[in-house]
Amino acid sequence: MRTQVGIIGAGPAGLLLSHLLHLEGIESIVIERKTREEIEGTIKAGVLEQWVVDLLRETGVGERMMREGTFHGGIELRFNRKGHRIPIEELTDGKRVTIYAQHEVLKDLIAARLQAGGQIIFNVGDVTLHNIDTSAPKIRFRQDKIGEFQEISCDFIAGCDGYHGPSRSYIPNRKEYLKMYPFGWLGILTEAPVSAPELVYTNHERGFALLSTRTPWIQRYYIQVDPNDNLSNWSDDRIWTELHARVETTDGFQLTDGPIFQKNIVAMRSFVCETMQYGRLFIAGDAAHTVPPTGAKGLNLAAADVLKLSQGLVQYYETGKTDRLNGYSEACLRRVWRAEHFSWFMTTMLHPDPTQSQLEKKLQLAQLEYTVSSRAAATSLAENYVGMPIDW
Repeated sequence: MRTQVGIIGAGPAGLLLSHLLHLEGIESIVIERKTREEIEGTIKAGVLEQWVVDLLRETGVGERMMREGTFHGGIELRFNRKGHRIPIEELTDGKRVTIYAQHEVLKDLIAARLQAGGQIIFNVGDVTLHNIDTSAPKIRFRQDKIGEFQEISCDFIAGCDGYHGPSRSYIPNRKEYLKMYPFGWLGILTEAPVSAPELVYTNHERGFALLSTRTPWIQRYYIQVDPNDNLSNWSDDRIWTELHARVETTDGFQLTDGPIFQKNIVAMRSFVCETMQYGRLFIAGDAAHTVPPTGAKGLNLAAADVLKLSQGLVQYYETGKTDRLNGYSEACLRRVWRAEHFSWFMTTMLHPDPTQSQLEKKLQLAQLEYTVSSRAAATSLAENYVGMPIDW
């Protein structure tokens, strides 16, 4: 097979990149280790920054998002059994976030690519990269993971294959920065009506809790747990007991229970790879960086990466110049480190650490008090939460 850009990974980064390139007349082939059913059926959160929503709409894949998404103009920080609203829309000149699950974004992008005749090869295995430091890189893989090896010859390779994918390992002399947090999130999906009009982030002595939503009838809730805990230890009754204890307020807030139909525990890490490019290979999204979900930055960072990469590829194919491609990693990492810091800030402010001292607990509460009482501090949180300008 021959194409202009070979893309490894059909997650948000890979599919959006393929879509953006198609709109500019640049061919790509996407390969993905999971089946289409696995990708579209893996339920993941989605808090989309304003500029990402605008991009999806402008490029023709935002119709269902605008019809089915939920639009929030603020968030609530809850501690000491009191809620404090951060009016994001007011503090950012009208920007807001859109709650639209990641797998729904992927469904829209997959449908758009296939309708346009795009090639996505699902369920591949044994992916290897070759000749990436030449003008003729190649990707080899097995289709259906057991068949004959196949090969894609291309001009460039985009490694959008996630934290555990192979692409990053092909960048020599890279520096990797990693922090593993001593807690994780137990997430549930429940059939219940909305209990709060906007996302609620709670700091409680028993642990962090987050109230989020998927639809008016399906809610997504999280509680802080040991990342090595086992789901078998968490009955539905125990989960609801913890949620009620952690989100209760002095003004009588009521959390509505419902049947739980999904549970999972996720570990939390901060990770950055420097550099994000080598030869004709460029990595994007979780292949290059991951953030704890507290800051709601993962999908948004992936979108920023591939927007910059697509601009560099367009410049190359239109003019032969490589200025933007040469500066891709530097341009991305400035935004990445800002988002990493914000995600770390939100995580450390809201999660009681099992190892923290009493003094550190007091400092944590002092930061929360300042954030909700100072317009300057609230504005800083709001502009980071809703997304820094794309040229940041």
